[in-house]
Amino acid sequence: MNSPCKTLGTATLLALTVLAAAGCGNKTPGVTATEIKIGHINPYSGPASAYATIGRTDAAYIKMINEAGGINGRKIKFITYDDGYSPPKTVEQARKLVEQDEVLLIFNSLGTPTNSAIHKYMNGKKVPHLLVATGATKWGDPKNYPWTMGWQPNYQTEGEIYARYLLKNKPAAKVGILYQNDDYGKDYVKGFRDGLGAEATKLIVMEQTYEVTDPTVDSQIVALKTSKADTFLNVTTPKFAAQAIRKAGEIGWKPLHFLNNVAASVKAVMEPAGFKNGQGVLSVAYLKDAPDPQWKDDAGMKDYVAFMKKYYPEGNPDDGSNVVGYSVTMTLIQVLKQCGDDLSRENVMRQAANLKAFELPLLLPGIKVNTSPTDFFPIESERLMRFTGQSWELFGDVQSAESS
Repeated sequence: MNSPCKTLGTATLLALTVLAAAGCGNKTPGVTATEIKIGHINPYSGPASAYATIGRTDAAYIKMINEAGGINGRKIKFITYDDGYSPPKTVEQARKLVEQDEVLLIFNSLGTPTNSAIHKYMNGKKVPHLLVATGATKWGDPKNYPWTMGWQPNYQTEGEIYARYLLKNKPAAKVGILYQNDDYGKDYVKGFRDGLGAEATKLIVMEQTYEVTDPTVDSQIVALKTSKADTFLNVTTPKFAAQAIRKAGEIGWKPLHFLNNVAASVKAVMEPAGFKNGQGVLSVAYLKDAPDPQWKDDAGMKDYVAFMKKYYPEGNPDDGSNVVGYSVTMTLIQVLKQCGDDLSRENVMRQAANLKAFELPLLLPGIKVNTSPTDFFPIESERLMRFTGQSWELFGDVQSAESS
């Protein structure tokens, strides 16, 4: 007959064994022995709903990972909410994910104004705010915001690349700028101005802004043409980018046109704007363009197209936003794999800041993912491209903000 002490000892040993088997699951919200909860916020509705497909691609990629066994024996529960690109709604959804759903982290939440609304909250709660879907420079500030990390090249770098091209190829330009009136738009303009340096005041002849609630940007485009600008820096999200390109074509304004990368989708922007109106538009790329015939036999592109066909058949593989979703989710999976069984929030950020020459199959050749405890900008290089016919053509070398 067992003594009470022996029975208690056996029970205690069993309890400790269960706790050990669960790893850090009992310590970290969103983690159990069999599951990892990942939160996500995306504009499935509203003025930036063209980006909704990114969230759907994220979900599809995670479904594929789960079908293959998950991460180190754990399946991912992906919880995604719509914020309509409205900052107050983003705050509501982030609180729900953190305080009610108790996710391990929030991944790839989209938009500069929306992520700005939860920036301090996420860092105050010490919850990873990881691989956010915006290129604002503020996401690379590990000293003051150690729980937030970006993914794509930052907007100031892109603005500098356009400025360098302009100074070299059209030094007497008269520049008109259209930008979204928030941190996203201002970040691009700052990079562009910094790149122009002392020439900025002389070259920039007009700046026009718009609000995300505006129905169109037609009046701004007319004003920019009237200003006699012969160069156009177009800092807009897809809906307004298509409007701007189309309106410029309608009124016969044909400036040297720089279009920010976040609106360079052929399907979401160039096609609805009218291909004839987009001829010669310049932008930058860091990812391969699915419709570009040069990637037809590329192994990474073949895998991506097969993934889309099986896991997101209603999505368009030619939409660059889906290439983004596929690639950023692959980055998240790498971070989780590096965590091993230590899925504490601290280790998630530690591993996110320890990506060394990580190769994503859809990044352009010569571009890799690198992070460190003092560098929260995973991707820092891009190439210029020009819209010709019905697709983008790359030209020039890989560039970064540090390039001369």
